[in-house]
Amino acid sequence: MLTETENQVLDLIKQNGPISSSGLYQSLGQSMSLATLKRILTKLVDKNLLTTRGQSKSTKYHLSPLFMTLQPLDMNAYFQDEIDEREVLETFNFDLIHQVLNHSSVFTKDELKHLEDLQFTYTEKVSQLTPEHYNKELERLAIDLSWKSSQIEGNTYTLLETERLLKEKETAAGKTSQEASMLLNHKEALDFIIQHPRYLQPLSIAGIEDLHRILIHELGVERNLRIRRVGISGTRYTPLDNEYQIREALQSTCDLINRKINVFDKALLALALISYIQPFMDGNKRTARMTCNALLISENHCPLSFRTVNSLDYKKALLLFYEQNNLWNFKSMFIQQFEFAVKTYF
Repeated sequence: MLTETENQVLDLIKQNGPISSSGLYQSLGQSMSLATLKRILTKLVDKNLLTTRGQSKSTKYHLSPLFMTLQPLDMNAYFQDEIDEREVLETFNFDLIHQVLNHSSVFTKDELKHLEDLQFTYTEKVSQLTPEHYNKELERLAIDLSWKSSQIEGNTYTLLETERLLKEKETAAGKTSQEASMLLNHKEALDFIIQHPRYLQPLSIAGIEDLHRILIHELGVERNLRIRRVGISGTRYTPLDNEYQIREALQSTCDLINRKINVFDKALLALALISYIQPFMDGNKRTARMTCNALLISENHCPLSFRTVNSLDYKKALLLFYEQNNLWNFKSMFIQQFEFAVKTYF
């Protein structure tokens, strides 16, 4: 989260518009040294919350186009208000894809450095494994991913029951056949990605539809992009209901992700935006998680199992993105899960 002084600086810029460091210094009542203020401004620029225009004494600080998307928000405080009390963005925001997220990385320099250091650790660990050991670790991750991704969607299998199902094809007593199919589909989708690591390079609607088709096999869910309206419980945000706009939004998302250079940006944006668009009648978040992993695997990065994610917190972070287009909590969750995966597997 931001410090009280950082929030104070941002509030002044929100109220007064672009301003120089000396102007901010005067507005703050000289409550700190100018050198300290400049360090704070540099830090906020590094966090992609501010941008600069001009040079030397003419430099002015502006709120970044990414400000609303990346500013820290207290998720628990936000959801203290009931659904009809919250001020939300009720409709899909095309500008988020076409303009806002086109700007620099959604990760700060420090965050990218942390992720890249973790990836280096993963590469070093994998290089020391035999093929047999590596495959065993992949199987362990696949079990965890299948279990947690399904649990987020309401599946009641335990982790041990999931392991028996995926390893021994033994279904759990008292569970539905659809629950078993959901888990088996996750394993099949991950196996497909591992066998075809470049399948989603570049990312395309057809590739996303193929992953979705695997994930909804025998679940009675319609294939391909939806042509009817869907609703999301717990929010007043309403996804697009026009099939041509749904296709446009998903294609624009593919184009945006394909333009990004850093794989962490690609993976996080796929995870968030596919869920935001809700392109299918069901299975959207599952498809988003699998697409995220496909992009990581395509560039030899560690995949995520999401094992330690709290299902309710995951849904709240997504709702916050839907309602405010704010990615901060969801991004923090992504970073935590990448760290967990690198330290836990392989």
